[in-house]
Amino acid sequence: MPKSKRDKKVSLTKTAKKGLELKQKLIEELRKCVDTYRHLFIFSVENMRNNKLKDIRTAWKHSRFFFGKNKVMVIALGKGETDEYKDNLHKVTKYLRGEVGVLFTNKTKDEVQEYFNHFKEVDYARAGNQAQMDITLDEGPLEQFSHSMEPQLRQLGLPTALKKGVVTLLKDHEVCKEGDMLTPEQARILKLFAIEMAEFKVQIKCMWNSETGEFEKIAGEEESMEDNEEGDNDDEDAQ
Repeated sequence: MPKSKRDKKVSLTKTAKKGLELKQKLIEELRKCVDTYRHLFIFSVENMRNNKLKDIRTAWKHSRFFFGKNKVMVIALGKGETDEYKDNLHKVTKYLRGEVGVLFTNKTKDEVQEYFNHFKEVDYARAGNQAQMDITLDEGPLEQFSHSMEPQLRQLGLPTALKKGVVTLLKDHEVCKEGDMLTPEQARILKLFAIEMAEFKVQIKCMWNSETGEFEKIAGEEESMEDNEEGDNDDEDAQ
């Protein structure tokens, strides 16, 4: 009887070794960037969208971005004065918590801030996002939807029915109120009605100058390791 593929054993030693190799490669890449670029910036992302971040990387091909693996990046740059890779880098790593990234560039502080202050794009909100406004749908025909969509709309909680083959909202329906934490159903309704209320934006937190070793806080507060251990971002690194 042939051996089932389900019986195939995976060597945990090999898996762990590969993981360590990837982490070591990331550490080496980060330190190489410290030695190569004039400035290092830490930035935070609000309403993260991978495609938006990709647009930024494309526009900034002259620079390097790393997004994710915060704990590994902390090791690469240094947690404290005794193990930091270069002077004052331990001040930078206090900001490596949550959805943040590292930008290495030869552009000036003014150029970086000018670009990111103007890079804001609106997108559809997702479940868990906060509603930015009150949204109420008016009673009446919803001619933008085909009759086959009616059961799906009703399943989302909308009071709909087919009237002469036209999807119709039987009464006014409040989708959300400003400040609500959106449910999956509310987020889906907003998208179906083409209502965008999530703004993707980047905020520069701090800057480090490789030539002088000077650190400068720009916005936000650094947070303690204890407060942010659970919020570490372990997405893949973006380059």
